[in-house]
Amino acid sequence: MADNKDKDEAEVVSAPSLEDDIAAPAVLKGAIDPVYEAKAQTLNNAIQEIGMGWYQWQLFVVVGFGWASDNLWPIVTSLILSPVSIEFHASKPPLLSLAQNFGLLFGAMFWGFGCDVFGRRWAFNLTIGITALWGFIAAGSPNFPALGCFAAFWSFGVGGNLPVDSAIFLEFLPGTHQYLLTILSIFWAFAQLIATLIAWPLLGYHTCQEKATSCSRKQNFGWRWFMICMGVLALIMFILRFVAFTIFESPKYLMGRGNDEDAVRVVHEVARRNGKTSNLTLADLQVHDREGQQHTDAKAALSRKLQKLNLTHVRALFATPKLAISTGMIMAIWGFIGLAYPLYNAFLPFIQAERGADFGDGSTYITYRNSLIIAVLGIPGAIIGGILVELPRFGRKGALAISTALTGVFLFASTTALTSNALLGWNCAFNLMSNVMYAVLYAYTPEIFPTKDRGTGNALTATANRVFGIMAPIIAIYANLQTAAPVYVSGALFIAAGVLTLMLPFEPRGKASL
Repeated sequence: MADNKDKDEAEVVSAPSLEDDIAAPAVLKGAIDPVYEAKAQTLNNAIQEIGMGWYQWQLFVVVGFGWASDNLWPIVTSLILSPVSIEFHASKPPLLSLAQNFGLLFGAMFWGFGCDVFGRRWAFNLTIGITALWGFIAAGSPNFPALGCFAAFWSFGVGGNLPVDSAIFLEFLPGTHQYLLTILSIFWAFAQLIATLIAWPLLGYHTCQEKATSCSRKQNFGWRWFMICMGVLALIMFILRFVAFTIFESPKYLMGRGNDEDAVRVVHEVARRNGKTSNLTLADLQVHDREGQQHTDAKAALSRKLQKLNLTHVRALFATPKLAISTGMIMAIWGFIGLAYPLYNAFLPFIQAERGADFGDGSTYITYRNSLIIAVLGIPGAIIGGILVELPRFGRKGALAISTALTGVFLFASTTALTSNALLGWNCAFNLMSNVMYAVLYAYTPEIFPTKDRGTGNALTATANRVFGIMAPIIAIYANLQTAAPVYVSGALFIAAGVLTLMLPFEPRGKASL
C-alpha cells in the first residue's frame, strides 16, 4: 500500500468551481453556513473530478478494519460469556456486557468528539492498537471482575472506530461513490463470521459444557486461546493501518478549521496517488471569503482558532429546525437500536444454549456451530443493503425503515420456535435483516452531518447508542434470559426505530455530503 510513483504523463484535472455541475447536489444545502457550504462544494467538485482511485480503494480496506473491529469485539464478549461465567462462577454474567458497554460509551465520546478537535489521523491509527493490547491482556484474566475491567479497556478503543472511520472515509469519497459506505458493512459481517469460525473449535471443544458442575482453568482454556487469536487479528489490522498506509487529514476537515492551504495540498496529494493532477488552487477556496459572506461565519471563524473542546460543534448540529429534527431523530434511532440489538444479540449464544438444552441439543458444540451458521447469513446483508440504498424512490430511508422493522418482526417470530432448528432459522433471518439495517445506518448517519461537525455528530449518535446499550445487560439481569421478555422488548424497539426512520427529513441518495 505504499505511495504510487508519479506517472510520466499524469492526467490533468481541471480546477472546479461552483458553477461546474460536477458533484451531486449537497445533502444539507441551505441548512449550514454559506461560506463553509461554498468551499465544501468546491472541494466536493475537486474530489469528484479526481474520481475513485487507488488511494480511496486502499482507504476502503483499512477503514473496513474499523467496521470489522466494531462488530468483532462485542461478538467476542458474547461468545466467551458462557464459558467464563462457568469458570469464574459468575452470579450475574451480563455484568461483562455492562462493562463492555461502558467502555464503548467512553470510547465513542472521547474519539468521536475529539476527532473534531485534534483531527482524524491519530484517532484513526490508535483505536485498533488499543483494542489489540487489552485483548491480549484479557486472555490472562484471573477472575471475572478483572475480565470486566479489561473488556471495558478494549472497548474504549472499539468505541472510536465507527465515529472516526466513517467520517474520514466519507470525506475522501466522490459523491458518486458514497454507496460504498453501505458496502463497507461486509467487513462487519465477515468479522462475525471469522470470530465464530475460530470460536467453534476453540470454544466448542476446549471449554466446559453448559451444565458442568466443575470447571477448572485447564479444562476451560479455549476461551483464552480465542482471546489471543482475536488480539493477533487486531494487531495485524493495526500494523497494516499504521505502517503500510499513510492517512491524510481530510480536506474538508482542514478547510473547516480554516486551513485552506493544507486542504488544497491534500487534494493534490490524493490526485497524485491516483495518477492524476488537480488544478485546484488556494484562490478557488479563498474567493468565497472575498464574496462578502465571511461575516455570516464569524462564530465559526472564532471557534476554529480555539484549541479546546467546546459545544460549538454540538450547537451547529441543532442550528436550524430541520437540522435539529434530523440530529435528534437519528440519535433516537441509534438509541433504540443500541438497546434492542445487544439485548438480544449479545446474549444469543447464551440463549441458544439455554433453549437448546430445553430442546435436547444444547451442547457447546451445537451452540457454536449454530453461531457460525447465523454469522454466514450476515454477509449477503451488506450487499443487499448496498443495492437497496441506490434504488430510486427507496433510497437510504426506505432501506433502513424496512430492514429495521423486519429485524423486529423476525425477533417476535423466534418466540414461536418449538425446535432448535426453527429457532436457528429465525435467528438466521434476524441476522440477515440486522446486517442490512446496520449497513444502511452506518452509511446514512455520517452523510447527514457537515464535515466540520461530522465527528461530533457521529459521537452524539454513538453515545446515544452506547448509553442505551448500557441498559441492555441491566434489563437482562432482572428480566431472566430464560423467558421471552428480552426478545419482546428488543423486537418492539426495532419496529419503533423503523417507524421513526420514515420521519427523517434528509434523503442523501444521489447527493454529495458537505
